[in-house]
Amino acid sequence: MKKSSGYLKSPDLLPISHGDKKIGSLGFSIIWVGMAVVLAAFAIGGSGVQSLPLGWVIVATIIGSVAIGIFMTIIGDIGIEHGLSFPVYMRAPFGTIGTHIPSIVRGVTAACWFGINTYFGATAMNGILNALFQFDNWFICFVLFATVQLVNTALGIKAIERFADLAAPIIIIISAWMYTSLSDKAIEQGRDVWTWVENPVTGGAALTAFMVVVMANMGFWATLAADMPSLSRFIKAPKNERNWFKRNKAQIFGNIIAMPITNTFMVIIGAVSYIAVLNYDPVVALQEAATGFILGILLLMIVLAQWSTNTSANVIPAATIFSNVGGPKVPFWVGVIIAGVIGIVVQPWSLFGVIVPALLVIGGVLSAIVGILFTDYYVIRKRRVHVADLYEANGQFKYMNGVNLAGMISWIIGGAAAYYLSTYSFIVGFLVGAIIYYFLAKYWWFKKYEQAEIVDPSDEKYLGITVGRDWDIEAGEESVLLTEPINTQV
Repeated sequence: MKKSSGYLKSPDLLPISHGDKKIGSLGFSIIWVGMAVVLAAFAIGGSGVQSLPLGWVIVATIIGSVAIGIFMTIIGDIGIEHGLSFPVYMRAPFGTIGTHIPSIVRGVTAACWFGINTYFGATAMNGILNALFQFDNWFICFVLFATVQLVNTALGIKAIERFADLAAPIIIIISAWMYTSLSDKAIEQGRDVWTWVENPVTGGAALTAFMVVVMANMGFWATLAADMPSLSRFIKAPKNERNWFKRNKAQIFGNIIAMPITNTFMVIIGAVSYIAVLNYDPVVALQEAATGFILGILLLMIVLAQWSTNTSANVIPAATIFSNVGGPKVPFWVGVIIAGVIGIVVQPWSLFGVIVPALLVIGGVLSAIVGILFTDYYVIRKRRVHVADLYEANGQFKYMNGVNLAGMISWIIGGAAAYYLSTYSFIVGFLVGAIIYYFLAKYWWFKKYEQAEIVDPSDEKYLGITVGRDWDIEAGEESVLLTEPINTQV
């Protein structure tokens, strides 16, 4: 008996049409300003200046940020071209059932980040309330702050963009103020922010320390490098545009310019925090560096920063993934609640102290997925996708009981290689995952399970916005084309 495809067609996972892409280049860059103000970046900076001068930490951060921004843009084309989210496209390299395993890893990771950011936003909120009203209960602040963020996310992408429009300029102004206050505190302690290093290293140890900063920055954003389609599918792009750079212009500016600039500034603040008070927890650092009204304003920046980051970078991806796993019975707003519950249950107040080592491991595991996505989408399918079958239980992506073994084996080997070579985790995971998947998929798996877009590499049938097509998948029914492709010259 033919299995129903309904569980693959949750309304929140259907392709986004051209008319529903609402975020422009400026809007996406503003969202990035909000997303990139993350306390993990403070930890990277604070950890980095324990071994390297601030100047080298900045260079390593810029390299890591730009590099991961390039990976984000490359994978983000899946959302731009076809309007597909990460968990839906993952059915191609992992299978309709196999997609759930790496997707859940990504979703739980995002939920944990939601919890960590919410905890530090709550401690900042508690600091403000304590200063104003002598209220002191960070856990109540944690629950309230989590609830507000989850409601904001459940209201949809435009509500998130509107909040980012409000938060971004405030964050930029107060971040500059924060840097000045901490620099003054460092000077009072007799430490020059550009030359002070707690435990200087040289030679091979210095190179290792430098690469740890590079990989930590890449590892932190590896979640979005894999999951960028879930966000990029909402970004405006021109129809019938065959130039890759012009088609991806809006996300290029955000990923490769706005994010690296903001992320580097946050790393600098974390480094200066550690230099000033020997603690890169910004809430602790600020409470030692400022008082009164100024302290309240700076703590407010922490609250806004975590809010703007969590909604776009953590809750949306996690909720999308959980909705994919649960099918139509788990709509997006239920996925949002699941992400919130996980973020609380993991007790995020215990996780911040091990964040840099965790970033190297997480980055390596996810980088193998990025490598597999790159090979599957660009090298093997050449951006052509049989989108209709991604939503069919008995289509070409069913493979062996819903699992693509080429993807699963490549992910396991790539993730293991990155774990054991953690200093270069992202690069190792990406290359190993990409190369192994290429050989396993091309010369083994796709010989057993033919793929229509590989057998018949037709742009008119299997490209999306490049040929003017919107994919329209109706729940419980066969897929049809909403818009016929328009023939254009290459």
